[in-house]
Amino acid sequence: MHVFVTGASGWIGSHTVDDLLTAGHVVTGLARSDASAAALAAKGVGVLRGDLDDLDVIHRGAAESEGVLHLANKHDFANPAVSDAAERASIETIGAALAGSDRPFVFAAGVAGLALGRPATEADPNPFVGPDAPRGGGENRGFDFVEQRVRAVAARFSPTTHGPGDHGFVAYIVATARQHGVSAYIGEGTNRWAAVHVTDAARLVRLGLEQAPADTRMHAVAETGIPTRAIAEAIGEGLGLPVASIDPADAPAHFGFIASFFGMDMSATSEATRELLDWRPTGPGLLQDIAAGAYFDVRVASAG
Repeated sequence: MHVFVTGASGWIGSHTVDDLLTAGHVVTGLARSDASAAALAAKGVGVLRGDLDDLDVIHRGAAESEGVLHLANKHDFANPAVSDAAERASIETIGAALAGSDRPFVFAAGVAGLALGRPATEADPNPFVGPDAPRGGGENRGFDFVEQRVRAVAARFSPTTHGPGDHGFVAYIVATARQHGVSAYIGEGTNRWAAVHVTDAARLVRLGLEQAPADTRMHAVAETGIPTRAIAEAIGEGLGLPVASIDPADAPAHFGFIASFFGMDMSATSEATRELLDWRPTGPGLLQDIAAGAYFDVRVASAG
């Protein structure tokens, strides 16, 4: 299959591209920089230059493909409305390009906010609707195209898709611990995060592209819920720092933007996903990756 991938040089996207190539697919990736374009070309990936604001380029890439993986996101946490608008516009552009074709369209989503007081399941509807909703209501907007004969599939990712080289949320939490000299959790630290290793997530995205029926919600979840206190303890152990609770009122000052995420319960299951696609995660768990030092050579801007 000829697959167009946005976010092809990103954390999840780069691993997914590798998995696609190993499985024999032909890949074209969207690249916004010379470095990204060169990295993709070195893998034998076709390159379309542009970013999420270049909707004509995205439309072309989708129209010329046999399937699309939309994994790019601006991740502008200082101005989330910008990221949300770009997410919705890109989903609408890809959906329009694929309309009437029955071709697969797998787009990134998340498990946050799907359930309260219990792990989210694939059966939980996404409550975020409309352009002003988180992520621009992208998951629900993507599924609107099922009626237009697009095989729309949501890949709901865990709050941490981990592994060596990850610069995501866990890396920011590690940077915050280094900055303050303490590995902190919020309140009692009993809120939980789902987790998945990046290679398992990449394989699931490919399986969804190849096999998932229209209107499928896949959960890229290997571990249902790791208490945030356990995450903080693993980081403290790895850095040789004390571990302490932070009052929720003080969390924004300590953690910066990451506070709202680290204080949230984002647990989820993936039983339906595993059964549907015969997906069996095999990578190490999050605490194993932290203990092995996957995050201690990663340097990111401080979250505080």
